[in-house]
Amino acid sequence: MSTVTTGKDTRTTDTLDFVAPKADELAALLVGHSRPPRPGALSASMTFGWRAMLKIKHVPEQLFDVTAFPIMMVLMYTYLFGGALAGSVSSYIQFLLPGILVMSVVMITMYTGVSVNTDIEKGVFDRFRTLPIWRPAPMVGYLLGDVVRYLIASAVMLTVGMIIGYRAAGGAVGVLLGVVLLLVFSFSFSWIWTMFGLLLRSEKSVMGVSMMVIFPLTFLSNVFVDPKTMPGWLQAFVNNSPVTHLATAVRELMAGNWPAADIAWTLGWSAVLVVVFGAVTMRLYNRK
Repeated sequence: MSTVTTGKDTRTTDTLDFVAPKADELAALLVGHSRPPRPGALSASMTFGWRAMLKIKHVPEQLFDVTAFPIMMVLMYTYLFGGALAGSVSSYIQFLLPGILVMSVVMITMYTGVSVNTDIEKGVFDRFRTLPIWRPAPMVGYLLGDVVRYLIASAVMLTVGMIIGYRAAGGAVGVLLGVVLLLVFSFSFSWIWTMFGLLLRSEKSVMGVSMMVIFPLTFLSNVFVDPKTMPGWLQAFVNNSPVTHLATAVRELMAGNWPAADIAWTLGWSAVLVVVFGAVTMRLYNRK
């Protein structure tokens, strides 16, 4: 029991005995509680991947390059070159679709670098570096989020191709294996653009440099025509291009064959890209 006097009124109230803890006691109490476990590499990467997906949710215009652009590529090249190169659209689409699928997905990998550069300009990466997480998680998260975009682009292009006459002799399994191989290479290839996103000072610079690399690499390949008709010096470059190995592997898998050599070359190129450009990217990220 305690007596409380306010002005002219005197009241008797029941109170609980309570003594406020001192500052050092409160700190000891808080520190004594167990902290949540530190997120693992996979968990942190998936979280940043989900963040990349949420950006698409809030800015759906980002899906333009994986929907409208692939449709335009398939229709334009099929009907523009089909009659001249193969005699008919239905014949050319059997050769073209796997190649144009590779070309389109490889081309849209450059937007990874643009996203990285944009977040750097906004200061977001300064916050990421203060988090107690696996250091490469933000970069891997970007790439995992982009894998979903590559899947969407592949589905759109295959749907359009089937509408205009493409038929995969390898069936669903062959198509699935081809798309998986394409996703593996695209994930590895995207590390080049994360490096440029960290290295260059503006997203326009990233776009410009990306175009200078991607256009020669994709057009100087067997995406559109068989390299046997090319000059000898050009054949030497085209036949050893990673895009040529990838396009051949995807084309043969969808046709029901097993191009072991081209699959091995593609996986080898993928490993080299991750080891070299992944290491350079993380070195730049730690110094940025």
